[in-house]
Amino acid sequence: MATEASFVEFVLEQIALRGRVDARKMFGEYALYVDGKVVALICDNQLFLKPLAPLRARLARVDEAAPYPGAKPHFRIADELERPAELTALLAEAARLLPEPKLKAKAKAPKATAKAPKAKAPRARAKVGPKSGAKSKRIR
Repeated sequence: MATEASFVEFVLEQIALRGRVDARKMFGEYALYVDGKVVALICDNQLFLKPLAPLRARLARVDEAAPYPGAKPHFRIADELERPAELTALLAEAARLLPEPKLKAKAKAPKATAKAPKAKAPRARAKVGPKSGAKSKRIR
């Protein structure tokens, strides 16, 4: 089941980090960004917080689950969705704990060489017609 846009809007409305929070669609679900860092995933109309050890103590009840098949377990957030101040504090703390995102490497331009490209030698053309010195026969 894919996440509904109305659920994503609900989650964003609960977070009091205006201008710092964003949700982007990825692979049919959503990633939740705070300050440009992925802090949570929204999958199947559920919020999954990155499993950072310092955040475990802040949660009243820790429920770990994989947001999608094959993913590592995340903290499933349920009760905190109804308490915006707690949710905001959790997401802000997660953004503080996570490292800065790596910048994408720019495509490298080919190195300029000091040597001029080699000029190709002209190709010898194949001779067409009778061989030199041989008489051609005329058919009548």
